[in-house]
Amino acid sequence: MNGAESLVHTLLASGVDTCFANPGTSEMHFVAALDRIPGMRCVLGLQENVVTGMADGYFRMAGKPAATLLHCGPGLANGLANLHNARRARSGIVNCVGDQATYHRPLDAQLTADTEGFARGVSAWVRTVQRATEVARDAAVAVQAARTSPGQVATLILPSDTCWDEAPDGPAAALPVPARPQADPLAIRNAARALRERSNVLILLGGLALTGAAQALAHRIAQATGAAVLAEMSNGRVERGRGRMALERVPYPVDQAVAALAPYTTIILVNAKAPVGFFAYPGKPSRHHREDADIIPLSRYEADAVQALAALAEEVGAPAAALPDPGPKPEPVRGAPTPEGLARTLAALLPDHAVVADEAVSFGRGFFAQTHAAAPHDWLQITGGAIGCGIPLATGAAIGAPGRRVVNLQADGSGMYTLQGLWTQAREKLPVTTIVLSNRSYAILLGEYRNVGANPGRTAMDMMDLGNPDLDWVKLANGMGVEGARTTTLEGCADLMRQSFAQDGPFVIELVI
Repeated sequence: MNGAESLVHTLLASGVDTCFANPGTSEMHFVAALDRIPGMRCVLGLQENVVTGMADGYFRMAGKPAATLLHCGPGLANGLANLHNARRARSGIVNCVGDQATYHRPLDAQLTADTEGFARGVSAWVRTVQRATEVARDAAVAVQAARTSPGQVATLILPSDTCWDEAPDGPAAALPVPARPQADPLAIRNAARALRERSNVLILLGGLALTGAAQALAHRIAQATGAAVLAEMSNGRVERGRGRMALERVPYPVDQAVAALAPYTTIILVNAKAPVGFFAYPGKPSRHHREDADIIPLSRYEADAVQALAALAEEVGAPAAALPDPGPKPEPVRGAPTPEGLARTLAALLPDHAVVADEAVSFGRGFFAQTHAAAPHDWLQITGGAIGCGIPLATGAAIGAPGRRVVNLQADGSGMYTLQGLWTQAREKLPVTTIVLSNRSYAILLGEYRNVGANPGRTAMDMMDLGNPDLDWVKLANGMGVEGARTTTLEGCADLMRQSFAQDGPFVIELVI
């Protein structure tokens, strides 16, 4: 058995059975091992940022890490943007990165790079294997790190000789996953005291506190104490729709966020952090909560949010409380596309237990308010602000949640970053409906330009304009093997959504807005 074979056997023994790959020369022994050893689903991505984005979406839905296969330092570098998003989503990923043979590296050949340096900015755990006999041991530790709550990016760098040399000890056994930490009893008592003694309290939920079970507990506490409940602005996965809280997020725009948080003199953090701005702006605050607000942490990102909220509900004596009915589903909307109209149409037509991968960017900021009455679904957001996550996220989610329809709400400019993910959807015959919001501009940048006090002139407009020539998403989709159609109305979009939901494979709707 060589090092690469010990790697594959160890990954499988540790519960990693999916590999998103874009291999190169240094990884051929790993590819050969994947070919010889059954059990690993291998999914090809045509660019590394598609590969890492798929691994992120997979973890968010499957709840367990996949492996990636990346080619040397430059291949890892190509995937860094979506690894940044994965780190912010707290997704577990095992990156397997090929590298120059240990004895070849000192010669400084063309692909030699600071691979560890690239990895450290997006990884909680990084290790370069030194010899084939260490591959299995290090792989087991990498999986353990990736599965440590709430999920971490682990990067294992494999010089090519560690893969082709013999590994006589064979694979390593799976290592135990550390238990999810429990909330501190003192933190529970502090939060309960604030809820009993104060008014104007906000419970802010993030990460593991956004499951349906955690939301139900937060609702009980809010009903018993009069506290308000919000979600963080950017979240890896929110369970939404009927049977869940009609939960709103902290707004993205600074002025709206400050206004939304102004009433609250106490904020209890449940797997969340105190709200800060996405960016700094001249003359505007970086912290969006009141300066005099008392920030009370109940549970950290890695903690068991359900346990923490159950203990808090018990401490404040919160009785059972049914979630309010959000009312009937809205009817699909007709006419010209608007954010509210598209959200209502989506809520009307979304299948039960669908997954929404949201990279709608500026057009989609108000989607939550109009979709509370939709069928039960999961909503995945861009978490790190690195655009180009939507198509890969949807692709990985479809593999991580087999049998569920995935709807990708996709801004056109950011979609062009990782368009190649459509090809993987076609190859894997994945049930993904991509709705491209085609305004033919980087619309978010126009708003940001004004936020810094500037009015765009011709040069600035040219750098934010995606016309001249217009992008043709139907032809782009067809070129990737995906059927597509264009519409300029919401009723046309609704018809195409119904059509796509009735078929097994991917479909692209270009909605001109």
